[in-house]
Amino acid sequence: MNIFNAPIIPNIENNALRQQLEQIIDQKTKPIGALGRLETLALQLGMIQGTIMPKIEQPQIRVFAADHGLTKHGTSAYPSAVTAQMVYNFLQGGAAINVLARQHDIELKVVDAGVDADFGNSPFKDHPQLLDYKIRHGSRDALTEAAMTEVECLAALESGRSVVKDMVGNLLIVGEMGIGNTSAASLLLARLGDLSIADCIGRGTGLDDAGLQHKATILMQVLKCHREAQAPFDVLAALGGLEVAMMAGALMQAASERRILLIDGFIASSALLVAERLAPGVAQYAIFSHHSVEPGHAHLLKLLNAKPLLDMGMRLGEGSGAALAYPLLQSACAIINEMASFSDAGISEQSK
Repeated sequence: MNIFNAPIIPNIENNALRQQLEQIIDQKTKPIGALGRLETLALQLGMIQGTIMPKIEQPQIRVFAADHGLTKHGTSAYPSAVTAQMVYNFLQGGAAINVLARQHDIELKVVDAGVDADFGNSPFKDHPQLLDYKIRHGSRDALTEAAMTEVECLAALESGRSVVKDMVGNLLIVGEMGIGNTSAASLLLARLGDLSIADCIGRGTGLDDAGLQHKATILMQVLKCHREAQAPFDVLAALGGLEVAMMAGALMQAASERRILLIDGFIASSALLVAERLAPGVAQYAIFSHHSVEPGHAHLLKLLNAKPLLDMGMRLGEGSGAALAYPLLQSACAIINEMASFSDAGISEQSK
């Protein structure tokens, strides 16, 4: 049963605007199509923003962090304590996403969606980059009960929306940190994409062959335990995680406000799939940054009809792949806004 009242997602399609953008791009001082995907990216940005002069203002990264009860069954190579330790690393500026955010001048905040730690008793309790939206100390053990109750899942979705409502800027990158969240993403993909769990899982944080087989066995049992969960909201509550649900809520809200969604890898794409199923149209606003080496990501990209900008062999998460691709969006905006047309430059166009 879907008890979530999804926001209305505006349709970006506008034939007149599309033709105008195509004409502007084609008249730049270059052969038609010579800038390849940079041209299609400029077109997409214009369509998302509903303008012939797209621009990016005050880009934002929100890293959603939470723990997963399922990890007690050995589905991850790292202990759950690493989630909180990495949150401290984010707040001290030492993670990969911190480095990339600084490099590209993107504001970063960390959202405590459900970390199994009490940051209120830590030196970081009043840190300006830490947003407290904790639902509970980690999701429940999905092998024995739903990962979230309906109330908890609804609260996570609504909290994700609230994070965006309070956010400046017109571009959102959602990142994540949560030991065990590749399992949650794999479960969501398997059920929502009607795929076998073997097609959806990978090594996550570095499982060996035996660990990977064990992970597959546990996740197959989880799917059987929740075979009745079929509707998107029910699937999210039964199989997902607090940070994934909050990311899905954030993506829906951002799309409803016509913000650009720069999507990271496997976990972020699973949150987008959930968001799209709960609020059809969200994916119109998505630009896919990179192709993760997590095996399930290829299936997610196919389900979302997505073609990522980069393939760097990455699988870190945190929003790192999206931050890496961000300059391509800046370049696309610059090309459409600053590059001269044939008439501006007094250059003869191609003969008809």
